[in-house]
Amino acid sequence: MLAPMASPKIQFVCQNCGGAHPRWSGRCDACGEWNTLVEESPGTGVATGPGKPLKKGRVVALEPLNGDTRPEARTETKIAEFDRVIGGGLVPGSALLVGGDPGIGKSTLLMQVSAALAIHGHSVIYVSGEEAVAQVRLRAQRLGDAKAPVQLIAETNIENIITTLQANQKPALVVIDSIQTLWTDRVESAPGTVSQVRSSAQAMIRYAKQSGSAVVLVGHVTKEGQIAGPRVVEHMVDAVLYFEGEGGHHFRILRGVKNRFGPTDEIGVFEMSDVGLREVANPSELFLGDRQKAAPGAAVFAGIEGRRPVLVEIQALVAESTLGTPRRAVVGWDSARLSMILAVLEAHCGVRLGGHDVYLNVAGGYRISEPAADLAVAAALVSSLANKPLPDNSVFFGEVSLSGHLRPVSQAAGRLKEAGKLGFDQATYAKGSETVKRSGLRLNTITTLADLVVEIASTANEVLPQGGVTGT
Repeated sequence: MLAPMASPKIQFVCQNCGGAHPRWSGRCDACGEWNTLVEESPGTGVATGPGKPLKKGRVVALEPLNGDTRPEARTETKIAEFDRVIGGGLVPGSALLVGGDPGIGKSTLLMQVSAALAIHGHSVIYVSGEEAVAQVRLRAQRLGDAKAPVQLIAETNIENIITTLQANQKPALVVIDSIQTLWTDRVESAPGTVSQVRSSAQAMIRYAKQSGSAVVLVGHVTKEGQIAGPRVVEHMVDAVLYFEGEGGHHFRILRGVKNRFGPTDEIGVFEMSDVGLREVANPSELFLGDRQKAAPGAAVFAGIEGRRPVLVEIQALVAESTLGTPRRAVVGWDSARLSMILAVLEAHCGVRLGGHDVYLNVAGGYRISEPAADLAVAAALVSSLANKPLPDNSVFFGEVSLSGHLRPVSQAAGRLKEAGKLGFDQATYAKGSETVKRSGLRLNTITTLADLVVEIASTANEVLPQGGVTGT
């Protein structure tokens, strides 16, 4: 009598972190995310138990650390803003992951990059998993790149894609749009799951390393702004780029958050038009183009993105509140950091904002992450409360500590040089920053945030409103 066959073992895999669980639950124990567990076959290779015994490997030759190394020859795409972010051009055999919100312009950007490379004599293959060939051609016609010799494939099976790539001349660039649509026969799960995304990405990265072709993978973005799928994919690729932008603004920012062949935190700025993306060589002029001078609550911040100085206007509005709990609204900056600045202003500068609504906005939809913006934010807040415009020819930068003292920031010379180039002739920043020689600007170095409050209050035509500064 035959023994009954054992039922296949079931496991549930988190679509956010890839953690495997023996039973379903509403919350993943590994990453804490809710409603991310999906049933998958244990044979998919995600946190499975012991399988086939490992076959004997081969001996790999050891290489000395001090050997001769030639730098990789990069392939410039001729799109300067894109080349800036990736470190000067595409490195042969590299794998890049590009993420962004739906409709932000990822496909448009990569079509323009592909066309620019193809026009300059490089072989480019564009693999579309979401659109038909006719749809891709329509986009190319709209962008004016229909005559570019780019080869198109509309396919989602990873085995078919790699076989097609190997059957043709080695391309300089392969674009996969997008990685969430690919699937492989070796994994028994639906496209877009952790197993399929990881296996498909691994296959394309292996092809890039073996062939020497640069591969660009397009990734979807979750509601939290992170690239969807297992985070292990971001560790597998050589560079991770985010394409950002606000729906109500016409500019887009390509931001590098990881790059094994170049600097991180570099940005490229593009402007969306009816014929595609246009490069913006000087982002400061774009962000300050609509600035109204002599407006209370507006301060110009001299920031640094990667190696590029960027000037942007910070706008603040402080108004008396009729609510028991005043509003705190922030756009383009960290709300927790705003709360810290408000607490420092009240504790060490005597600026009472507990009964006021506070609104803070970074003009143009730009997002600031560096703490050097603390001083500019504080200046905008005090200016709005005092109803006194700040000097329209001045820039601010400096980090505020919890004690009310200012901490010096790096690359002060680059910030001041950019400010002078755009016509600013005065700068207020933290004392102790790097020595600046022949900047051409009137430099005002201050030690504490209270010094800034006193300067703004002393130049106001009227004293700060009741409930404003009580002492310094």
